[in-house]
Formats: sequence, structure tokens, C-alpha cells
Amino acid sequence: MAKLSTHVLDTSRGVPAAGVTVELHILSGDRGDRGDRGDDRRLVVRTVTNADGRTERPLIDGDRIEPGVYELTFGAADYFRRSGVALPEPPFLGDVVLRVGIADAQGHYHVPLLLSPYGYSTYRGS
Repeated sequence: MAKLSTHVLDTSRGVPAAGVTVELHILSGDRGDRGDRGDDRRLVVRTVTNADGRTERPLIDGDRIEPGVYELTFGAADYFRRSGVALPEPPFLGDVVLRVGIADAQGHYHVPLLLSPYGYSTYRGS
């Protein structure tokens, strides 16, 4: 089964990040891999992380994933404000936006986000 999944860890507190809004868009056009902002974006799913910092379901699952460039947007500042963290205005990180390329239509892509108010890291997980 093909799927795209994510989870978010709050590295500033050492806990799963519950309640982070996650939006997934697929980009169309030939510029998605270069980071240009002129791409057409189509919302695939909007969800929120659970107590384990994961979404209840994969962002995409099925027999295949449409190959292309996808954009994951994580509501970092809203999460930290709800968690009681005092942030400057504007916050250093408002939304964290990650663009990932899906090449294998039958692949399993996992995109963890390690998050703090002033930095983040990601990688292709398993």
C-alpha cells in the first residue's frame, strides 16, 4: 500500500506535538521542484495531530500516490501559542512549509517534523 504520513515532535519540551494543524497540497506546473511560488496548489487534506503527534490516518493512502511535488504546511506558531509559549510578534516560525517530491507511486513516504519555536528539522522516515 502506498502512503504519505507525518508526525510532529516538540523538541523544546520533549513531547509529541498534539494539536498541530497540517495541510497537504499537491502542486501542479513545472516549477514545484524549484520552490517558485507561482504553482497551482490543490488541497488534498487538512487535519490535526493527535496526542501522539500523529495524524489519525495517513495524509494519503491507497494503491498508489500521484507522483509530483507536495507541500506540507504545519501551523507552528498557533501550536506554540496554544501550548503557552510566549512568542514575539511576528513569530520567528509562523507556518513551517515543506515541499517534498513523490517519485514512487507505490512508495511509503513518512515526513517527521522536529519542531521548536526557533528551528525545525525533517527527514524521510520509514
